[in-house]
Amino acid sequence: MAGSEGGGPPPEPAELSSVFDVYEVQRDGERILYIGEPTTTGEELERRLWQLFRDRGYEIRLQQGYRGSPDLYLSRGEFVLVADPSTQREGIPRTNLLLFVLTVLSTLFAGSVFWYQIPVTEQPWRMVEAWPFVVAIMGVLGVHELGHYVMSRYHGVDASLPYFIPVPTVIGSLGAVIKIKGRIPNRKALFDIGVAGPLAGLVATVVITVIGLHLDPLAVQEPADPTSDEPVIFFNHPPMLELIAELTGTSERLEDGVVHPVVFGGWVGMLVTLLNMLPVGQLDGGHIVRAMVGERQRAVALMVPGAMFALALYVFVVSGAQSMSIWIIWGLFGLLLAYAGPVTPVNDDALDWKRIVLGLLTFVLAALCFTPVPIEIVEAAELNS
Repeated sequence: MAGSEGGGPPPEPAELSSVFDVYEVQRDGERILYIGEPTTTGEELERRLWQLFRDRGYEIRLQQGYRGSPDLYLSRGEFVLVADPSTQREGIPRTNLLLFVLTVLSTLFAGSVFWYQIPVTEQPWRMVEAWPFVVAIMGVLGVHELGHYVMSRYHGVDASLPYFIPVPTVIGSLGAVIKIKGRIPNRKALFDIGVAGPLAGLVATVVITVIGLHLDPLAVQEPADPTSDEPVIFFNHPPMLELIAELTGTSERLEDGVVHPVVFGGWVGMLVTLLNMLPVGQLDGGHIVRAMVGERQRAVALMVPGAMFALALYVFVVSGAQSMSIWIIWGLFGLLLAYAGPVTPVNDDALDWKRIVLGLLTFVLAALCFTPVPIEIVEAAELNS
């Protein structure tokens, strides 16, 4: 049998005999189907054979039944070890590029309308003036995901380039994601891939925040008028933002309440870090805790939705109903993530203490990005009272 590009020939049935009795081998395109009977549990079978197939350029999964091309159908009574080529390289990532361009346009629009106050319908060419806002938003989101991507490649785990999500809101995007296509070999790789995004994103966040705090506010930006009846969207400062301002001698500018829109890019980076570090499901925090404590991560994950709902109740008591929605949404999202469960690495040996310390430090940094009410809508008179 011919192998996949960049690997060797797929394993022969005899090489699987210790855990899987193969009585037939079929092909579905580049995919190899080993049909037979496992002699151990599915989890143990995949753990024992994973390295063998990985060395030949394949990812594997054990399943019952198979439905592929029209002339290839296996009933659920048959066990099938499916081997997919993992070393095939795609051509130009058109979807990634398209979403990137659309997100650039949506953040450019958001920056122009909400921050630079450019009359886009009358002077659309002036939208390019909002490029610093685009760089700030795309920078914190892109660097975060590239941290995951680079570390995935380092550990030999197949992963896609970032997919940006364009939405013409005040931010211009709902973030970015990468798709992990291969199995995670061990807890070390799971931890490294999980922690790389938040740490890389925080570095970008700090850099962008420092730059923004040293830029003068735009001419169109003015403090809220206390005599106005118009409500004001207010972005509260997490401790990390205040700490950066203190260390760079720009606290006075931050307290004035009017800062360059690039600072908002840093604020977004902090919020993204906080939410991604929730220790549930397949969020970054879920990966990190799963690598640190193993299957006990499920117990930790079950506490996250309750914590989100309790936080929503607290915010309702101190700030009113309009400020609690973000935590209710994330409480519901946490329920779904907890139900889906974490990623299980092939080799589940314990993590080394150095990475455990780094994981704890990363959670401390994420905690500095927390504020109970990230966004609130208040009357200008209340804001200046």
